[in-house]
Amino acid sequence: MNTERDSETTFEEDSQPNDEVVPYSDDETEDELEDQGPAVEPEQNRVNREAEENREPFRKDCTWQVKANDRSFHEQPHFMNTKFFCIKESKYANNAIKTYKYNVITFLPMNLFEQFKRAANFYFLILLILQSIPQITTLAWYTTLVPLLIVLGITAIKDLVDDVARHKMDNKINNRTCEVIKDGRFKIAKWKEIQVGDVIRLKKNDFIPADILLLSSSEPNSLCYVETAELDGETNLKFKMALEITHQYLQRENSLATFDGFIECEEPNNRLDKFIGTLFWRNTSFPLDADKILLRGCVMRNTDFCHGLVIFAGADTKIMKNSGKTRFKRTKIDYLMNYMVYTIIIVLILLSAGLAIGHAYWEAQVGNYSWYLYDGEDYTPSYSGFLNFWGYIIILNTLVPISLYVSVEVIRLGQSYFINWDLQMYYSEKDTPAKARTTTLNEQLGQIHYIFSDKTGTLTQNIMTFKKCCINGQIYGDHRDASQHNHGKIEQVDFSWNTFADGKLAFYDHYLIEQIQSGKEPEVRQFFFLLAVCHTVMVDRIDGQLNYQAASPDEGALVSAARNLGFAFLARTQNTITISEMGTERTYNVLAILDFNSDRKRMSIIVRTPEGNIRLYCKGADTVIYERLHQMNPTKQETQDALDIFASETLRTLCLCYKEIEEREFEEWNKKFMAASVASTNRDEALDKVYEEIEKDLILLGATAIEDKLQDGVPETISKLAKADIKIWVLTGDKKETAENIGFACELLTEDTTICYGEDINALLQTRMEDQRNRVGVYAKFVPPVPEPFFPPGGNRALIITGSWLNEILLEKKTKRSKILKLKFPRTEEERRMRTQSKRRLEAKKEQQQKNFVDLACECSAVICCRVTPKQKAMVVDLVKRYKKAITLAIGDGANDVNMIKNAYGLVGVVFSWSKTLRMNKQHERAAHIGVGISGQEGMQAVMSSDYSFAQFRYLQRLLLVHGRWSYIRMCKFLRYFFYKNFAFTLVHFWYSFFNGYSAQTAYEDWFITLYNVLYSSLPVLLVGLLDQDVSDKLSLRFPGLYVVGQRDLLFNYKRFFVSLLHGVLTSMILFFIPFGAYLQTVGQDGEAPSDYQSFAVTIASALIITVNFQIGLDTSYWTFVNAFSIFGSIALYFGIMFDLHSAGIHVLFPSAFQFTGTASNALRQPYIWLTIILTAAVCLLPVVAIQKHRKRLKAEEQWQRRQSAFRRGASSRRSAYAFSHQRGYADLISSGRSIRKKRSPLDAIIADGTAEYRRTVES
Repeated sequence: MNTERDSETTFEEDSQPNDEVVPYSDDETEDELEDQGPAVEPEQNRVNREAEENREPFRKDCTWQVKANDRSFHEQPHFMNTKFFCIKESKYANNAIKTYKYNVITFLPMNLFEQFKRAANFYFLILLILQSIPQITTLAWYTTLVPLLIVLGITAIKDLVDDVARHKMDNKINNRTCEVIKDGRFKIAKWKEIQVGDVIRLKKNDFIPADILLLSSSEPNSLCYVETAELDGETNLKFKMALEITHQYLQRENSLATFDGFIECEEPNNRLDKFIGTLFWRNTSFPLDADKILLRGCVMRNTDFCHGLVIFAGADTKIMKNSGKTRFKRTKIDYLMNYMVYTIIIVLILLSAGLAIGHAYWEAQVGNYSWYLYDGEDYTPSYSGFLNFWGYIIILNTLVPISLYVSVEVIRLGQSYFINWDLQMYYSEKDTPAKARTTTLNEQLGQIHYIFSDKTGTLTQNIMTFKKCCINGQIYGDHRDASQHNHGKIEQVDFSWNTFADGKLAFYDHYLIEQIQSGKEPEVRQFFFLLAVCHTVMVDRIDGQLNYQAASPDEGALVSAARNLGFAFLARTQNTITISEMGTERTYNVLAILDFNSDRKRMSIIVRTPEGNIRLYCKGADTVIYERLHQMNPTKQETQDALDIFASETLRTLCLCYKEIEEREFEEWNKKFMAASVASTNRDEALDKVYEEIEKDLILLGATAIEDKLQDGVPETISKLAKADIKIWVLTGDKKETAENIGFACELLTEDTTICYGEDINALLQTRMEDQRNRVGVYAKFVPPVPEPFFPPGGNRALIITGSWLNEILLEKKTKRSKILKLKFPRTEEERRMRTQSKRRLEAKKEQQQKNFVDLACECSAVICCRVTPKQKAMVVDLVKRYKKAITLAIGDGANDVNMIKNAYGLVGVVFSWSKTLRMNKQHERAAHIGVGISGQEGMQAVMSSDYSFAQFRYLQRLLLVHGRWSYIRMCKFLRYFFYKNFAFTLVHFWYSFFNGYSAQTAYEDWFITLYNVLYSSLPVLLVGLLDQDVSDKLSLRFPGLYVVGQRDLLFNYKRFFVSLLHGVLTSMILFFIPFGAYLQTVGQDGEAPSDYQSFAVTIASALIITVNFQIGLDTSYWTFVNAFSIFGSIALYFGIMFDLHSAGIHVLFPSAFQFTGTASNALRQPYIWLTIILTAAVCLLPVVAIQKHRKRLKAEEQWQRRQSAFRRGASSRRSAYAFSHQRGYADLISSGRSIRKKRSPLDAIIADGTAEYRRTVES
C-alpha cells in the first residue's frame, strides 16, 4: 500500500513510488525487471489487496467524521484527546476563536518572556544581573537598565495595544448571531455556541461563522454567491453549489431538523481551494469538493438565505489554520550584521581578558605595595583580575549597541511607508497603490541578481480577445477583402442578427459568419458549440443581459466569442447546460466534468444530447491534445501549421477536439469515475487515472487564437533592468516558437542575439559531465579547478528551454517501469550496500548535472523557459538560488505563480534530490528570496502571498532601481556609522585603563553612558537611514548601472566593517589622548589645575558628541531641514541635559545618582577646555574631509576622461512579437497572444552609454 502523497511533490514523484515502500534496483533495465518473476507481486493478489483496502471504512486521508444534528456523537470518548496530564478536551474545537495572546494576569510575565527570547535583550539582561554584583561593577545599574527598559517598554506598549484590539475583535466576532437548529427548530445562537454537526441558516450579507457544507439555498439549483475578500483579497463574487439531493430534500425546517447525514472528510488544514470528503445519506455516497464548501470569513451576497452543515469550527477552520505564526524572511545584510555582532562580542571578550590580565599584573607589581589602595578585601591578583574581567565586560558592553536592532526595524518601517506612498507607483485606473507587505526585505531589493517573471498578466494585460481560429484545417479571422485593405477601411462583422451578441467582439472575417449561418460545414458549428459547452463559467442575468463569471480571462473570452458567433451559453444546473444554437435553445445533460489543472493542461465535459447520443468535448494545450488524438485525423498537419502561424503572430492557442462514446463504454467508465469520485484516499490520482481512460482517440476540430496585449512600459523596464546587470528569466507555458517571440517583444532578445535551445546544449552538458568524471581521479587529493566557461567570451547569447527538457535532463525521469510494478528486494548486506552506493552515485550525478545547467544558463544574457508548470517554476528558482548563491526575485499575478513567490521558511537552501527528498522536508525553500505580486485580472492569490505588490510590471524598475537601491545604501551607511560611533564612544574606556591600573573605571559620567545611544547620537543616524540619497530618483532610473553596488556588496562587507571599526578606534584615541595631553600639566585662569577627573570626562564627552554628529553630517549626501536640525539639535540637547544633570538642585534630590555637581558650568567656563574640545573634534574630522575631497577630485577626473571617449549610438531594430504561457486557474489553459512594441528612442541609446560610464565609475 503506497504511502500518503505530499501535496507538494514534483511531477516526477507522481509516477514513481516511494523507494522506502517499494524498493527497486536502480541499475536494472525494464527487461531485467520483467525477468524477476519470483519477486513480483501476482496481479490477482494485488487486485485482491487493493479491493480489500478500498473496503476499509475509514482511510488515512479522511479521518474527520461529522454527524448532522447529533452533538453527542462528537463527544464520544474516542474523540477526546489528552491535553495536559489527565485533562482531556474534544478533538472538535468549539466555534469561539482566540487570537489574543495575553490577559491581565499573563501580560507582563509572558511579554517579558517573549522579549527576552531575543538574543540581544537576553544579553543585556545578563549584563544587568552582573551590574548588580558590587564586587565586579564600577558602573551604575541604571546605565544598562534605562536603555533596556526603553526598548522593552516600546515593544510592550505596541504589543499591549495590538492585543487589546485583538480582544475587542474576538469578543465582537464571537458574539455575532445566526440561526441554528435546536430542538427541531431554528433558534438564534451566538457564534461561540455553534458546534460541529450543527445545521445553521444564514441570510444575505451575513458573514459565514464556520466552514460549512452548503445544503440548500434560495437560489435556483441551490447556488450561493459568496465574497472571499477576507480569505484571498478578491472582491468578485464566487459561486458555490449544493448537491442535487440536498437541494431537493433539505429546503424546509422540518427536513433540516431530521437530517442525519454522515460525512467523512480530510482533517482540518490550511488549503483554501482544496477539500476532499464524502457524504453518506440515504444509503448512498456523494463526493464533496471545495465547490460545495462555504468557508468562514466569507460574506454571503445576492442570496436571500442558505442552509449549511458545520464541518470545521473555530480554530479548525481554514482561515484560522492560515493565521499561524508568520515566519519572516531575512536579508543578506541581516546575516552579515549578525556575524559582525558576533565578531564584536569576541572582540569584547578579548579586550576584557587582556585588561583583566593587565590588572592582575599591575596588582602584583604595584597595587599590593600601595597602602592607600587597600579596600579592606584581601583578594589575590589573579582573583582580582577575574573580577575585573567581568567589570570590563560591563563597561565595554556598549560595543554591542542595544538600540541597533530597534533602529534597523524603525528604518525598514519608514522605507516601507515610502514605497506605499510613492505616487509614481500608483495605478490610477484601478486605484491601486504599491504595497510593501513586509518590512524586512527593503534593502535586499537593492541586491537582486535574477528576476523570474511570469508572463500572462505580469508582462501582459491579461485582457483576452478572440482573434482567429482554425476549423477543419481552415484559418478564419483574417481580413479577406483586399479592396478594403487597399482603401484602409476594414469593416467589422455585423452581429445584429444575433440577439445574444454583446457588441464587444471585434471580428473581421465575414466568410466565417457565412459558414456558421449556412451550416454547410458541420465542423464549424460543432467548433463553437464546443466553446459554449466545455467550460466552468457561471451565468446570471443583469437587467435582462447575460453576465458571465469565468475563472480565467481565457475561458471568458472563448465563451463570449461563441455567444457572439451564435452559440450562447444560457444556463446550467448540476446536471444540465442550456445553449442557444443559432437561436434554438437546447438543453444537454451533463454526465461528467473532467476539470482542468496545470498538470493535465486540458478540460473535458461529457454530455448527452437531446437525441440520446453521448459525446466528450475537450480543449487543452496542443501538446497534450495531440498525444490523445485518433490516428485517423486528416487535419492534424493543417492544424499544426495554423498553430505555428498563430504562434508567430504571438496569439494564445488552444486545441479543440471531441469523440462519440457508446452507451456501454460510458456505463463501464462511469462506474470507475463514481468510485474515484468518492475515494477516501488519493482521490485526485484516482480521478486522473480514470480521466486518462476516456480522453483518448479524440477527433480534432481545430484551434483557437486569443490576443493578449503587452503592458505599457514592459520593454523599457526589462531593458533598464538588464542594464543594471539583473538577469531576467521568463517562465511561460507556451510553445517554443512563441517563447522566442516574447523575448524579442520584451527586448530580452535582439537581432544580434545567438539563441540556444535545449537540444543544442545537450552536447555541451554531456561533454562537461565526461570531463568532470575524467578529472575525479586526478583531482581527488587537490582542490577541484574552477570550471571553464561553456561559451567563448563576448557575444550575446540566450537560452530557450522547455519543461519536458528540464524533466529529462535535470530529473532523469525513469522509463524502466512497466504498467505493473515489479519489485526486487535486496537480500544480502552486500546487495544493500551496493544499492545504497548506486543511489548516492545517481544523486551526485543529478546534482552535478543541475549545477552544470545553472552555470551554462547563467552565462546567457537571457533565459526563457516554455511549457513549464507551476512546480517547475519553483524548481527553476530553487536551482539558481542553490547553485549561484544569488539573490532572486519572482514576480507573477496568478495562483500558478504562488509556488515561486510565496513567503518561505528560510533563506538558505538545502541540497537535495529532486525525485525524493522534496517530499520529505517542507522547510526546503523553493520560493524566491523576494516575491512580487501583480494585482491584475487573475485575482489576488499572488498578491496575498507576496512581499511587495503593485498593479503594473513597469513599476518594478522603480521598486528596484530607486527604492531598493536607496534602501540598501541607507542601511549600509547607517550600520557603518552605528558601529563607528559605538567604537569611538566605548574604546575611550580602553585607553583610560592604561592610566588607572586596569581597574575597570569609566571615563564618562554614568548618565552620559546611559543617554549616549538613546538621545545624544540616535536621531541623526536614524534620519540618514530614512532620508539619505546619493543621487535623485530620476538619475537612479537614468543610469541603471549604479545598481551594481548592491549586487556586489560594495557598501557593507567585512572590509567596510573593519574600516569603520578602525575609524572608531582612531577617533577614540584622539578623543582620549588630546585632552589627556592638554590636561597633563596645565593651570587654569584661577590658578587651579583643570585636570580633575570630572572636568576631563566632560571634555571628552563634549568632543565626542560634536565629532560623531558632525561626522554623520559629512556622510550625509541629501540635506534637508530635518537632517540639519537633528545634528545641531542633538548637540544642543546634550549640553542642555548635561547642565541640568550637573545642577545642584538635582543633586539635592538624588545625591548618590548625580555626583558631578557644578562640573559642567565650572569646566566650560574655561576657554582652555573649549579650545581642547574644538581641537579634538577638528583632528578627528579634518582628515575625513580631506579624504572625501581627494576621492571626489579623482573620480571627477576619471569620469571626464571616460566621457571624452563616449560616443552616441543609434537604436537597433527589434522584432515585434512575443508569446505567452498558460495560467493555472479553475479552467485557465495554455495559450498565446500578441502585441506591438515601441522602438527605443535615440535618447535611450544615449542613456545606455551614460549608464556604462557610471557603472565603470562605481566599479572603480
